[in-house]
Amino acid sequence: MSTAPTHTHPHAAHAPASGLSFGGVLHSEWIKLHSLRSTLWCYLFTVVVMIGFGFLLASVYSSDVPLTEAAQQGVWVQVATIGINFGQLIVAVLGALVITGEFGTGMIRSTFAAVPKRFPALLAKVLVFGVTTFVISLIAVAGTAALTAPVLPARGVQPDFGDSAVWLACVGGAGYLALIGVMSLGIGTIIRSSAGGIAASLGLILVIPIILRVIAGVTNTQWPLNILAFLPSEAGARMFAYTVDEPPPPPDTITLEPWQGLLVLAGWFLAAFVGGAILLQRRDA
Repeated sequence: MSTAPTHTHPHAAHAPASGLSFGGVLHSEWIKLHSLRSTLWCYLFTVVVMIGFGFLLASVYSSDVPLTEAAQQGVWVQVATIGINFGQLIVAVLGALVITGEFGTGMIRSTFAAVPKRFPALLAKVLVFGVTTFVISLIAVAGTAALTAPVLPARGVQPDFGDSAVWLACVGGAGYLALIGVMSLGIGTIIRSSAGGIAASLGLILVIPIILRVIAGVTNTQWPLNILAFLPSEAGARMFAYTVDEPPPPPDTITLEPWQGLLVLAGWFLAAFVGGAILLQRRDA
């Protein structure tokens, strides 16, 4: 009894597995992000809240004295960006959940099995979530500015659509929300717990600034407010400030320019992102 010889292709045993390109990783993260109903609802709620608060402020605003043209533009920017104070909470929570949700369900193991180097997966998450948040936020802020413009003339404010500083503030507001979101994503990568990531992000954005303001009020000193100027929420707020004809700050007070606020907030994001990337490589999934 003879057995037919089996022939193996000489290169079959050494054929490399097809690798997943970074474009494929980006596409995978995009599918994850937009396929979750919670993500879509969070973005929708962000837009509705920001436009709603803009209309609320526009409808109740009043001034006892006539406003200069610059002051009127400043009011319009305030109306367009007032919802950012509330939108940042939603974005921060969503940013933390983008990564901690995968750790909680164990889906992160599948992600790392497809992307063994891990860093491209984290970078793809940051890019997809950051760009999406920026676009949605820009629609919300610019949309609020455009939709409330017809309401403001009755309140003594004449919006000037040709003022580039207004639209620059709108872009800055969208950039602020995007950076807050990806910073929270980095914090979530470090902590790997949904509750812990959300608590840390909101504590940095809300709780610590309140504590510093209380200390400044109780001690009647300036140093807590100077520290506050470098926290994410305060520094980032300078990104959407209308700075034309802005009064000079009091002596010994640190006030950042919009570009300085951008650099400070970008530094917070980079610290969270780099810390998360390092720990992601060192810890088990």
